Amino acid sequence: MASDPWEQLNAEIVACTACPRLVQWRQKVAQEKRRAFQDWEYWGRPVPGFGDRQARLVIIGLAPAAHGANRTGRMFTGNGSGDTLTCALHRAGFANQPISRHRDDGLQLHDAFLTALARCAPPGNKPTRNEMDNCQGYLVRELALLASTRVVLTLGQVAFDRYQRLLQQQGATLPRLTFHHKACYRLEPPLPALVASYHPSRQNTQTGRLTEEMLDEVFAQIRRLLDET
Repeated sequence: MASDPWEQLNAEIVACTACPRLVQWRQKVAQEKRRAFQDWEYWGRPVPGFGDRQARLVIIGLAPAAHGANRTGRMFTGNGSGDTLTCALHRAGFANQPISRHRDDGLQLHDAFLTALARCAPPGNKPTRNEMDNCQGYLVRELALLASTRVVLTLGQVAFDRYQRLLQQQGATLPRLTFHHKACYRLEPPLPALVASYHPSRQNTQTGRLTEEMLDEVFAQIRRLLDET
């Protein structure tokens, strides 16, 4: 009997050692730890996607945070970005709770799936082009398995640009797409609609570049798109 494609994909992601720089960094962070998390056993491995596998909304971020998903083993979990995003998902009805602290905290996503361009925490939160290329196959396979997708939300310009590039590599002909917060493109079917947002990083939320209200507007926009399908 063939293995479940999701389980096979996630097992391959977790076992990946394709990028020596990232392997060394994620393991170093997991061993040295942050003082506040000395009692934690860090995940310290690549992080699979998380959420509803029948989701109509797919959210693509950049990479796991060193002391967030690299510690907890779940996308957007255990750091400021995860807190901001999960609260917004809860307010919009995509999450059952506003808290995302660890893998066993009871969080469930409804009609939404979280993933990222890179699966290992990179130094300085900046994966290289080659490292994102190495991970792209995992994202392609996830998107193929997520057959109900109607909207893709990209968090940050890097995710927006790389997702465009992925579509073009798969033969899609796209109009001119420009990144800006709340950008919304209804692409030619069967492609899902594409929405852009600033990344919910502390750099953006603490400076006021991305506010709670701005993120809520993005999810209200997504709700309207889903209501049309």
